[in-house]
Amino acid sequence: MSVNTEITALLTRLAEAWNAGDAAAYAANFTEDADYIAFNGAHSHGREAIESSHRWLFAGPLKGSTLATTNGAASQIKPLADGAVLVISGGGSALAGGPLRDSIVSFTAVHTSEGRRFASFQNTRVAP
Repeated sequence: MSVNTEITALLTRLAEAWNAGDAAAYAANFTEDADYIAFNGAHSHGREAIESSHRWLFAGPLKGSTLATTNGAASQIKPLADGAVLVISGGGSALAGGPLRDSIVSFTAVHTSEGRRFASFQNTRVAP
């Protein structure tokens, strides 16, 4: 399977888990020691923390929200080292019934025994 295919599948699983409000499935796309930086600067370290924060978000302020990607495809995939790539993608989220809030996100994706997983995530909102 090509790197592009693996990354597209990973981005698709990420959006599907978000849209289902499934914090465990969402966090499963990250490495055990991943760093996750949200649009507001909140920093979660580790899969467990990512799951915990998203469980709270999906039950509260982000309940019923949706995540959109660019058809699951990354805008750019750049090799960094053996088994590691930088992924830059567009997309955004929308609160239940609200407009899409555009973002540019970057990930570091690495090859693990579980397959490709994200080791880092940074979300930057696009100014209107």
